[in-house]
Order: sequence, then C-alpha cells, then structure tokens
Amino acid sequence: MYNMTIEELLDKYPFSLAYFQDNKIEIEGRENLTFNEYLDSLSSEYIEDMAIDKEVLLEGLDLFIQQMNSFLEVEEDKGIYSLSILPGNNKSGEREGFNELTIRKSEIVSIVGPTGSGKSRLLADIEWTAQNDTPTGRTILINGELPDKKWRFSSNNKLVAQLSQNMNFVMDLTVMEFLQLHAESRMVVDIEGTIERIIQQANNLAGEKFQLDTPVTALSGGQSRALMIADTAILSSSPIVLIDEIENAGIDRRKALDLLVSEDKIVLMATHDPTLALIADKRIVIKNGGISEVIDTTKEEKEILHKLEEMDLYIQQMRSDLRKGNILEND
Repeated sequence: MYNMTIEELLDKYPFSLAYFQDNKIEIEGRENLTFNEYLDSLSSEYIEDMAIDKEVLLEGLDLFIQQMNSFLEVEEDKGIYSLSILPGNNKSGEREGFNELTIRKSEIVSIVGPTGSGKSRLLADIEWTAQNDTPTGRTILINGELPDKKWRFSSNNKLVAQLSQNMNFVMDLTVMEFLQLHAESRMVVDIEGTIERIIQQANNLAGEKFQLDTPVTALSGGQSRALMIADTAILSSSPIVLIDEIENAGIDRRKALDLLVSEDKIVLMATHDPTLALIADKRIVIKNGGISEVIDTTKEEKEILHKLEEMDLYIQQMRSDLRKGNILEND
C-alpha cells in the first residue's frame, strides 16, 4: 500500500477517498504521488498549522482500509478466476456424466435441457456454493478450493448475480436515482462517469433507448433487462453471472454477453435458444435432474451459429421496421 500512488489507491480502494476528505487532505493534482511522498511534500509551517502527524495518518489509512475491507467482506488480493463443479447424482441416484467442470472468467457456458430437467437447480447449486448438501449432491469450488462460508451469507459481497427473463421494478425512482444509489453503496469515486457508462451500454442493448430521467417503473421489459445487465456488468461486484432464459428478453443478446465477458465475468446461461447455446464456449446438457454430459462447441457449430445470427439480424430488422410503421417487403 505504501508504494502505491494516491491514484492507484483510489482505483483499488475507492472508499479511501472518504479517509482523505475526513482528514481534510487536499489530494487534487497530487494523485501521482504516494501518500508518504505527499506528506513529505508539505511545508513544516503547514504541518504545524494543521497539527499533522505523518505517522498517525499513514497508520490510520492502513487501518481504515483494513476495516473497510472487513466491513465490505472483501478478500484482499484474491479475485475469483475460476468456478468448478464436482459431480453429484441425477434424480435416479446415478452419478452425473462428467468428472469435473471448471469455468474461468470471461468464459461463457450454456445450460440446455428440456423444461423441468434441472437447469434451474444447477444455477441454484452454484449460487449457494453447494457442498454436497443439496438434492443433487454437487460440490462447488471457487478458485479450485472449498469456498468461504461468507459467499453464502454475505449481504455486501455476493458471489453470484442472477439475471432472469422476468425483471420488474417497484421503486418510485428515476434511472438516474436508481444508479446513483447503487454507485454510492459501492463507494464508487467517479459516480457520474460510471452512470454515464451504464446508461450508454444499456441503450446499446435495448431495442428502444431511454433517458436518465425515465422512471424505472416506466421501462419496458427489454429496457429493464438492458439496464440490469449493464448495471451488473459495470457496477456489480459479483464475479459470476447466472442468466435464466433471456431469449425473449427484447435485447441484443450477443452484445449483452460480450459486455459481461469484457468485464471479466464468469457467465452461465440456461437457455432453449440455439443461438445462445452455440455462442457459448461449451454447453452443459441436463437430463433427469443431472448433468449428462459437457460438450465443447465445435468449429462446425460455430459456422451454424454464423447463419443463425444472420437470421436473427434479419428478424430484428423486420421488427424495427414494424415499430417504425414501415411496410415489410420480400427481398
């Protein structure tokens, strides 16, 4: 910490800005210095007038960061880079058809199977970091190790963010107020810039654009999902995103997945849509409540995906023309 510049400190520990403000430390324009260098640059007259004790301030910053990390339940210097699933059993008590599945950040895995086959149960096992204590008997590892219990019970640092097809707001807030509350709760330094980035990405996903002063209760289903996906990608601390059937979500699905992956999220999605299934790097096949096999997406399937996306683009264009009141023509 002592070798980090103030700019690096603020980037890694955004909440440290509060420490500087509470101690009336003017850091603007001095962010390229370490905190120790900053204190050394102060004149003796200023130090005397402000009753500054360098050692106390240095130790105080270290203690403040430790206390805030503890409060926010942040594990220092250890991000989530992999999720592993160890096999359990299907509804007939038979062992699942794989040995171990490890998913790393920026990977996309789809989950396919008939309705009622157990896709949602797998998502629930991951969300609760199952330890052979759910009906399936699966075990979930984080970074190759048994996860800390805080991932189950932490209210501040959730391991998993869930995105479903049914998203409805009940709060009487504008989009700006909603995003500002979330950004403040995360102690983001550049709240304005973060909100601007989220609304830009959300409108990039939505079929119809909306503004920051739009009430969240007035958003359409597609707009709500676009907002939550952008918010989850950019502002949520959850490293794993579980998506449950967004094929009819009214958003650009490819862009949504690209956004989540670009923010180093581990993405799993339960889907019946062949386009979404083939976008994934691999797919988990669910039968009779268990994972029957794990399939890597083949080169031939990626070629099929290209054709499916061309068809999707054609359909989206027709949908856009209908919204604009245009007459559809057979090319």
